[in-house]
Amino acid sequence: MPAELRRVCVIGAGAIGGLLAAHLSRVCEAWVLTRRPQHAEQLNREGLRISGKHEFVGRVHATADASELPDFDLGIIAVKANDLDNVGLRLTGLAPQATMMTIQNGLGAEAVIARHGDWPLISSVTFMSGTRRSDMHVEYELDTATWLGPWAGTGTDQATVDAVAALINASELNAEAMTDLVPAQWSKLIFNSAINSVSALTELPHVAAFVDEDEASSLGHVVRSLVDEGKAVAAAAGIELYEDPWEMNALAVRRGETSHSDYAHLPSMLEDVLAHRLTEVDFIAGALHREAERLGVPVPVTAAAHRLIKGKEASWRTGVKA
Repeated sequence: MPAELRRVCVIGAGAIGGLLAAHLSRVCEAWVLTRRPQHAEQLNREGLRISGKHEFVGRVHATADASELPDFDLGIIAVKANDLDNVGLRLTGLAPQATMMTIQNGLGAEAVIARHGDWPLISSVTFMSGTRRSDMHVEYELDTATWLGPWAGTGTDQATVDAVAALINASELNAEAMTDLVPAQWSKLIFNSAINSVSALTELPHVAAFVDEDEASSLGHVVRSLVDEGKAVAAAAGIELYEDPWEMNALAVRRGETSHSDYAHLPSMLEDVLAHRLTEVDFIAGALHREAERLGVPVPVTAAAHRLIKGKEASWRTGVKA
């Protein structure tokens, strides 16, 4: 374990934050910054249970007060994209020697955090997934990799990226260090735009229907159209994708079994829709939509999905029900 990564702070205790914090607690001192004091108290008292792909209880340190955090070497910002500015404000002035790692869906997270401090930044995208069963329990469902690389302009060296990947791998999660994350980031962006949009609009979890193209009415055709539009935008931007988003969709369905149950992961945007919370659509399908307009690439299905999800959000604010 690299000496400079002895203490890690995970900001956010949702499914991804919980998986990271619990696993990292087995190889270093792991802290969690939560929103609610009672949640922090429970974590300190009971630990964080992981089930599914792995079975254990992670012993973490937790607080809801950022001023109570000790200096840490690595901060992993595992909150929704809509919460980044608030997190940046909470972290301002803390851990000046730390490296910060973003792990959000979509584009633009790094620039938001960079406004709040001079930390070296690592960009990352993850394909692991889990379901938060309670404040104290995350089910680990999909054990695929987290990809990470240095964010240009903040002085992050490749050795630090490699050390972070090694630490994550030592915790028995999967990580891959890259010198340029952009091709992987765009692969994940296109995957997320398709899967999250279709899930949010149909209220279906990510199931085999997302790859089914057997009939004219099959849902997989919509997913395929969204993926193809995203690939066209990437090509126009001169980005060679790291992996094919359609194959990533199929792989997620194939690999996502936990025990003997079928994979039926609820994408985060579906969780937001079901709870009538603001979604991340502006950072995901919206980011692709904006890039497509800038580059002059027609993306009618992506544009429709973006606008329809924004319409869903507006319907919750009106309070008018059919």
